[in-house]
Amino acid sequence: MAITKQYLKTKPICKVTFTVPAKEAKSVSVVGDFNNWEGEKSGLKKLKNGTFKGTFDLPKENAFEFKYIIDGDYVNESEADRYQWNDYAGSENAVLEL
Repeated sequence: MAITKQYLKTKPICKVTFTVPAKEAKSVSVVGDFNNWEGEKSGLKKLKNGTFKGTFDLPKENAFEFKYIIDGDYVNESEADRYQWNDYAGSENAVLEL
């Protein structure tokens, strides 16, 4: 798994690309604070090599908790900036700092 951040000089946003290698998966979504934890509109596109990829424009100078949903299972990003305990989920969430 990987996260790529591209800061734009002309706008207060960062283009964040999420990449998840999951050849056997049927669907991968990224959910978090930035999309109200709704996976329906945040599905990643499956590439020919079996990797799922998607880019989101997120506001700079923020921190967002998030997780991946891989075929219905919640999975943390191994390369997250940090992790934050979430009482509601009863587990840690990955955190993206921009």
